[in-house]
Formats: sequence, C-alpha cells, structure tokens
Amino acid sequence: MADKRRINGPPGPITTPIFAPTSDPPTLFHRTRPLNHIRKIFLKTGLTPSASGSAYFELESPQATADSFINRPSSLKITCTVHGPRPLPRSVPFSPYLLLSANVKFAPFASRHRRGYIRDASERDLAVHVETALRGLLISERWPKSGMDVILTVLEGEEDGPSGVMGDEVSEEEGGLSGWGMMSVLSGCITAASAAITDAGIDCVDLVSGGVAALVRPPKYPGKSRHTEEGGAEPHIVQDPCPSEHQDLGAVCVVGYLRSRDELTEIWTRGNIGGISPRQDSLVLERLVDKAVEAAISSRLVLEEALRESADAKLQRKTLAEAPVGAKGTASG
Repeated sequence: MADKRRINGPPGPITTPIFAPTSDPPTLFHRTRPLNHIRKIFLKTGLTPSASGSAYFELESPQATADSFINRPSSLKITCTVHGPRPLPRSVPFSPYLLLSANVKFAPFASRHRRGYIRDASERDLAVHVETALRGLLISERWPKSGMDVILTVLEGEEDGPSGVMGDEVSEEEGGLSGWGMMSVLSGCITAASAAITDAGIDCVDLVSGGVAALVRPPKYPGKSRHTEEGGAEPHIVQDPCPSEHQDLGAVCVVGYLRSRDELTEIWTRGNIGGISPRQDSLVLERLVDKAVEAAISSRLVLEEALRESADAKLQRKTLAEAPVGAKGTASG
C-alpha cells in the first residue's frame, strides 16, 4: 500500500529545461496619458476601526500590451494606520511637542522577488523621508508629552523598469523596489499618511500631498519604443512617471507640498541630470521640482475629495444615531 503522506519523485530521470535569454529589447507599456497628467488615484479613509485613523491608497496600473500574466505591470497599493496621540511612558523624557514615529514596511508579496520580514535599509530610508514630510504638517505644540505612530504597509510596489516588469533578476541599483519605483512609493506614502492623520482628527496646518516628476532621456531602442507621448532626441520632464513606461529615466524628484501655505515639507531628488553647465543643471532641476509640485497639486484634489466624502459619511452616521434621542426628547416635551 502506497504511503499517501509522502510525495514521491518521478520514477525516472528528467531533464531540467533551460531557457535561452532573448536578445530583443524589453517590451514597454503604453503611456496613453499626456506628460502633465498623473494616473488615477483611489483613496479611502476609515477602513481600520481599531486605529485612530486609517487610509487606503491605490494607483492605477499602466496599460499592458501583452496578455501574459508575467508581463502585467505592477501598480501601487498602500495602507496607512495612525495610532495616537497617546501619553508617553514615564521613562521617556518630557517633551513639549508631539513625538512622531513613522514606520514603512513592504509586505513579503509586494514585489515579484519576495521580500524579508525584517525591515531593510530602503524601508528605514523611506520612513525617515515620510517622517520629515509629516513634521511640517502637524501642530506639535498642542500635544505635549504625547506620541503618535504612523504605520505604512506597502501591499504592492511599482517595479523598476522593463527588467523588473519582465520578472528578471535585477540588482539593487538597477531594479527591484530600491530604484525608481521607490520614488512613487514615497509619494503615495505621504498622501496616504496625510489622509490617515486627518481621519484621526489630529490638528494640522494644512494637507500635505506627494508629487513626483522625472526627467526622461531619449529611448535607447527607437524602433521598439511603445511610448505614445515621447519623441525626439531631447530629454523632457513627465509627471507621475511609471518606470515600466520609460526606457531611460535620468532623474526623479519627489516633494511633499502644502498648497495653502505654498511650502515644501519634503524634497528628494535622485539620478543625474547630465547638463552641459551648472547653470543649465540648476534650471532643469528647478523645472523638475515645479513639475513635481504640479503633480502634488493634482493628487491633493483627490485627497480633498476623499476627506470630504469621509466627513459627510461621519456626519450622516452621527445624525442617524442622535435622531431617536431627539425624537424622544421632542415627544416628552
């Protein structure tokens, strides 16, 4: 009688298939939107009842050109929960301001290459940038001797470029979630954290929204390029870049922007502008920051609408809960 608990191997020898690498350039995806348009955003608050405030952020996935599951581009999905403000332990020294702690963690299934359960350097770096962006948002002096935790979980992150899209092994500098895709993740984390903090009812000076812009160089494979908006031999700046839509990104800039105060709480640039002179480089960098600010303004519109819908829903629930009490009071009077 065969042992049903044991998985037996094949009865005879087998030959492991070896796939030859293709020499064709990687296939990109269509960019159907204009260069100054961002992708569609889904944002909703109040999804975690046990937290003081919560938000879910999702970015539209780029249009795929192939029917294969492997070639499907990755999107961006982030959840954020806010816990606090709550009193600090007695062992912590007195602080007249609110102590903010940000934590960013990628889910093990956030990328095609499985990630570990322990936070790595890229996640700690993201947490520092998010914390910097939120410090300029909060009115910290109103919460002395208190602490607040902002927990961000990336359920799905954007892959870096064509190699990451095709599922090949990529290095930390050239692909994975530690390169260009990290910039879009930071922008989404800033917007999601701002929505969650507002949902928690914490005093803020304004709403901070994240925006990202990139300097795109001419494509390396003009005959294979599928970009609908790129052309010519001159570099150009695009808003909300998706690494799978562009062959060569020169530099990327992420900002955290307060629109009503016209202030930047966070700015992070990465890459090489590669200009002819320092003056030209400064002009290109200034244009890059301006485009990132425009992208942040566009994402703020979605942020405002989501918070307005959340406030209307809370007001409606409160009205329905107090309606019977009011009716009883009127009848007894």
